[in-house]
Amino acid sequence: MKYEIDIAGMKRELKLFKVADNLQIAAFILYGDVEITKHAARELLARAPEFDIIMTAASKSIPLVYEMTNQAGKEEYVVALKGKKVYMGTPLEMAVHSITTQAEQTIYIGEDDVAKLKGRKVLIVDDVISTGESLKAIEGLAEKAGANIVGRMAVLAEGDAYDRTDISVLGKLPLFDAEGNVL
Repeated sequence: MKYEIDIAGMKRELKLFKVADNLQIAAFILYGDVEITKHAARELLARAPEFDIIMTAASKSIPLVYEMTNQAGKEEYVVALKGKKVYMGTPLEMAVHSITTQAEQTIYIGEDDVAKLKGRKVLIVDDVISTGESLKAIEGLAEKAGANIVGRMAVLAEGDAYDRTDISVLGKLPLFDAEGNVL
């Protein structure tokens, strides 16, 4: 089953995937789609508050954040990773449980990224906001690093997340029942 979505004037067909007995989600995947990545970056930047640096979590939103950083004329961005790396020094960490991941994970930012965030205006960006758990974890890391969060953005908001007033998005991504009907 598929669902056609309009993302700020650009259409895509998204496959549906079961996440519970009577719940399916439409998978929005930026990987490999340069056209929608550039388009979404441009549209999000047109709505973005003034910022110094963008922060996201690995991994699907990395191409988007790269493109937004490039189009904004910035030199760096921060990605919270799903594993500790030797180059991180003593990293900051935050637990997260996302709807698209089966188990709780921990995300990390290293000492160099903490320095990039400290005292700066940070724009948090994700590909899709669902339950808000990934967003909450990214915010927690940014706050621990001493950042000033100036905005939260995503290409799409899934289900009730679309009604949140603290997030700017390009479109609504509905949830679906087992037969593919919009809930």
